[in-house]
Amino acid sequence: MGETPSILVVDDDPQVREFLSEYLESHGYQVVTADGGPAMRAALAEAVPDLVLLDITMPGEDGLSLARHLREHFEVGIIMVTASGAVVDRIVGLEIGADDYLAKPFDPRELLARVKSVLRRAKREVKRGPSAAAEPEQLRIRLGRCLLDLNTRQLFGEDGSEIPITSMEFDLLQVFGSRPNRVLSRDQILNLTQNRDWDPFDRSVDIRIARLRRKIEPDPAHPRLIRTVRGAGYMFVPGPD
Repeated sequence: MGETPSILVVDDDPQVREFLSEYLESHGYQVVTADGGPAMRAALAEAVPDLVLLDITMPGEDGLSLARHLREHFEVGIIMVTASGAVVDRIVGLEIGADDYLAKPFDPRELLARVKSVLRRAKREVKRGPSAAAEPEQLRIRLGRCLLDLNTRQLFGEDGSEIPITSMEFDLLQVFGSRPNRVLSRDQILNLTQNRDWDPFDRSVDIRIARLRRKIEPDPAHPRLIRTVRGAGYMFVPGPD
């Protein structure tokens, strides 16, 4: 990621594109806009941005399909923009691997805060020099049969193969792995990973934990590593080495 973060705004409404472009550029970001899937792919062919701000409801190929394409082919941050009541769309977007979501109508200051949060997490994914291989073992966290590398922000399975994770999923694993046997509320988890508070209608933590369980738990239906503490939150219980 360069010194000036770049953002691709994908929205079929020209007024929304113009507003977001002007607002984000006024806060120091490089902004490219696209009115749908074909224009988004053309923009990606020119340059891959640091973050994509993606509207869900668009004619033709919708935002959920485009988010799936982005997550499968590019290492970019994704913020989904949804209609205020479209809870299902938000859940599906997070299941696909979006980093965050924002409901319309939104306060531009909230948008800016979400953009900064996603980019801040992505910025921590820095490349290390050759000395990284000689770093001490404490820069790796054992998660049952998996291994989380804090230098490279990668998750590896028992056979050494890489398990793809998003930047948000890495932050969640790091938070749990560094606080074993400690109950963390949803509010604490969001504050530690995204610097924002949880509200009773926010299911983003639960959805991401469900995704992680499918990646690290031997039996996701009966989780042993990331356990639900009813009425309190979640707790990471280290598995055997």
